[in-house]
Amino acid sequence: MLKVPFAPVDFHALVGKGAGHPVIIIIIIIIIIIIIIIIIIIVPLVLLSSGNLLWNYKLNLTADPKFETVAREVCKTTISEIKECADEPMGKGYLVSCLVDHRGNITEYQCHQYITKMTAVIFSDYRLICGFMDDCRNDINLLKCGSVRPGEKDAHSQGEVVACLEKGLVKEAEEREPRIRVSDVCKKAILRVAELSSDDFHLDRHLYFACRDDRERFCENTQAGEGRVYKCLFNHKFEESMSEKCRDALTTRQKLIAQDYKVSYSLAKSCKSDLKKYRCNVENLPRSREARLSYLLMCLESAVHRGRQVSSECQGEMLDYRRMLMEDFSLSPEIILGCRTEIEHHCSGLHRKGRTLHCLMKVVRGEKGSLGVNCQQSLQTLIQEADPGADYRIDRALNEACESVIQTACKHIRAGDPIDPRVTPLDPVLYRKCQGDASRLCHTRGWNETSEMIPPGAVFSCLYRHAYRTEEQGRRLSRECRAEVQRILHQRALDVKLDPALQDKCMIDLGKWCSEKTETGQELECLQDHLDDLVAECRDIVGNLTELESEDIQIEALLMRACEPIIQTFCHEMADNQIDSGDLMECLIQNKHQKEMNEKCAIGVTHFQLVQMKDFRFSYKFKMACKEDVLKLCPNIKKKVDVVICLSTTVRNDTLQDAKEHRVSVKCRKQLRVEELEMTEDIRLEPDLYEACKSDIKNYCQNVPYGNAQIIECLKENKKQLNTRCHQKVFKLQETEMMDPELDYTLMRVCKQMIKRFCPEADAKTMLHCLKQNKNSEVMDPKCKQMITKRQITQNTDYRLNPALRKACKADIPKFCQSILSKAKDDSELEGQVISCLKLKYADLRLSTDCEDQIRMIIEESALDYRLDPQLQMHCSDEISNLCAEEAAAQEQTGQVEECLKVNPEVLNMLKESKADIFVDPVLHTACALDLKHHCAAIPPGRGRQMSCLMEALEDKRVRLQPECKKRLNDRIEMWSYAAKVAPAEGFSDLAMQVMTSPSKNYILSVISVGICVLFLIGLMCGRITKRVTRELKDR
Repeated sequence: MLKVPFAPVDFHALVGKGAGHPVIIIIIIIIIIIIIIIIIIIVPLVLLSSGNLLWNYKLNLTADPKFETVAREVCKTTISEIKECADEPMGKGYLVSCLVDHRGNITEYQCHQYITKMTAVIFSDYRLICGFMDDCRNDINLLKCGSVRPGEKDAHSQGEVVACLEKGLVKEAEEREPRIRVSDVCKKAILRVAELSSDDFHLDRHLYFACRDDRERFCENTQAGEGRVYKCLFNHKFEESMSEKCRDALTTRQKLIAQDYKVSYSLAKSCKSDLKKYRCNVENLPRSREARLSYLLMCLESAVHRGRQVSSECQGEMLDYRRMLMEDFSLSPEIILGCRTEIEHHCSGLHRKGRTLHCLMKVVRGEKGSLGVNCQQSLQTLIQEADPGADYRIDRALNEACESVIQTACKHIRAGDPIDPRVTPLDPVLYRKCQGDASRLCHTRGWNETSEMIPPGAVFSCLYRHAYRTEEQGRRLSRECRAEVQRILHQRALDVKLDPALQDKCMIDLGKWCSEKTETGQELECLQDHLDDLVAECRDIVGNLTELESEDIQIEALLMRACEPIIQTFCHEMADNQIDSGDLMECLIQNKHQKEMNEKCAIGVTHFQLVQMKDFRFSYKFKMACKEDVLKLCPNIKKKVDVVICLSTTVRNDTLQDAKEHRVSVKCRKQLRVEELEMTEDIRLEPDLYEACKSDIKNYCQNVPYGNAQIIECLKENKKQLNTRCHQKVFKLQETEMMDPELDYTLMRVCKQMIKRFCPEADAKTMLHCLKQNKNSEVMDPKCKQMITKRQITQNTDYRLNPALRKACKADIPKFCQSILSKAKDDSELEGQVISCLKLKYADLRLSTDCEDQIRMIIEESALDYRLDPQLQMHCSDEISNLCAEEAAAQEQTGQVEECLKVNPEVLNMLKESKADIFVDPVLHTACALDLKHHCAAIPPGRGRQMSCLMEALEDKRVRLQPECKKRLNDRIEMWSYAAKVAPAEGFSDLAMQVMTSPSKNYILSVISVGICVLFLIGLMCGRITKRVTRELKDR
């Protein structure tokens, strides 16, 4: 701009005229020094003076009364509307500056054109802006921003001063302890300048010259004004062809917007009414807080979540700036301050398109290391501000990565639906649906706004505690809110990474126990399987989630997907209920073995049953029904199986003792019955039995599948080969099942239809007795009949497995069979010894009436089927296999084997028993049925009365019996006679009776007499056996 004329000096000519003269040389040197001084000192002063002349000229333009006069004439109406400008003094340039400040409110066309021209003049130099120089003079010097930069070609280089101050302001916000602080007055002035230049990017001289080429490249068709060029350049900020100089200038501008939303013309204009409407710019709040972009976004988002109406223009601007925050982490000073170390270690080189934030999220999930508390809080704050969960388009990295899926699989989902409950402290839809419930039940106000009094996740925890309450339990959530809470829980159950608390507390256990479980949902299942091995904090969280699943199994999305067919077929009513309360899982368990049940669903249901056994709280219905009973009767017991045993023992004792009031409540007894029935279905649901029999299962039931009580049935069939501990457990289980046949899963399953046909009104405890009574019915199902026979065989092995016999003979057993009881063990079978003992006493007519009835029934049953007599099987096993194999192999046992066996001590006992009653001998009873009807109809059965009647009829020649009956009676007489001859004497009386009735009585008595005499003579001859005592000892 300024050229300084210097006269050329011909040094050679000067030297040539007086060559070698010392004075001339000194003069020349002095002249050279003066010229150098002029160049070093004077020229910059001249240049500075010329720059200041231009600035003064511009300043005079704004301060010239003529311009103010023109402004007052052209903008007369506007000035009257803007009180601040009307009060400005004349001659200081304040009026024009004031109109520039309020140019957004100018509606007069001529005034607007005039102020636009004046704006171009004012913004060419920061010192022309009203008060700016006075406010920032010290800061300019402190930050060494200077006012003029000689040598720059840019005629508007003083725009760099504003840029320098802006960078200083931004740098201060990004440092924990900044070395240089910009004064509050200057901060306000800088942001005000940025605000005034927000509508036209030409007014930001630094950005304008930095982005001229980029503007032509990316925004050629974008008309200047209203911040349109700024937004266009922001959208192309991370393009590869964007110049670094322009990118830096845009980033600085965005950081200023983050500090004061008014720096964005379009956002301030679009949201002005909404900000005022929802009191997002309350006057008494510090400007540093109310002006922050984050505060504005959260305030307006809160209004949207509450269902308030926010203009579409404002929501569009909010979407743009939320996307901006997600794209560039450097726009958030909190991230820079809190996450600098983590970014350097884990996420360096990932600055563009939101990759840094996604990298930090991976670190939070533990995939790439650990995240500090400050960084985690900063990241959470930013995510809450940007709210990417409300609209997938906000997260550019997610949008680009999932674009193909969004366009295909998710095309039916409208933009704005929430996508990820992990990254958002509060799901927007959840907030909208639950805002009233949170206020009513959790005592929150301004939930999800800027309040820091509510810890992250606290409100959601409160909501899901109320989500599963019944009407009896008190206040609960609205239907819409409950559905949203369930949705979040369903999503979290798919992956532990979606539950930050679970992932944080269980990180060590996940690595220790579940490192190979990488499929969806497997990690949570693994943690549940190792629940007892987890650290306390992780165990509590997994336990709480499992407890929640027990109430609403629909949280288990994978299980629900696998069980969809069975749910639609058998459990659709439970699935449609708004409140599950454990009904759906109970339905799935009951239908686990239906033909429609697929393998995945069955495995999932069984897994959940196994998890439930670890803690009674994991069975929601059981917990709710028996919580008070457990605390009162079974304190300090946690495992479900132990709680069930404890409560069952209490119920049984109260029942046996005929207690007036049961200690266990009615509702608990009902649910206890359900739990007991479920536990009998799979041996794994009874951990003690399973652990005791693991080796035997491997040896004898290796190919038998779990479920349907098949393993338990296999162990029962191989009971004699089991190890001692397993044998004892199986015996205890059978004892329980015989006392309560409804707990016999196999019997109830096989005979389900027969129970409906024959025993619809029967009590659970008399179910087996009812089935036995109808066992020989023509319509009895063969499989059920076979199962009943198995249970009869089991009962006859030990009187303790027959509750009815045990009760009826409680006095007779210790009276007649004490010798057997003294040798018995509590948990091993007596192999029918007590029952055989009672049979013999039955034949002798020595039993009580009730016991006699029970023994008669047992004798009648065992007479038809030899397998029901354990002693006969034990002593006659070789004879049966060798002599009666054909009869034993018969499908229907009707006493053929007993008929085949003629002579055996056990058969002799049977013959002796048959004399007591004809019903004991089914073959004879069948042959003589008509004769009994004709000749002995008036004779009551029992105590051998009908048998005596037939014997008298046989001896009476006037009575004609049926040929078959007569033949069978003669056979029985011969057998009884033979049995009497060969039967061993059971005592001295029997022995004396046999001797006296023997044909060789005299011979036997003679032999006995001779023996006694010989013994007497030997005694006389041999003297005393003991030592003789001396007389002295006798006389003492």
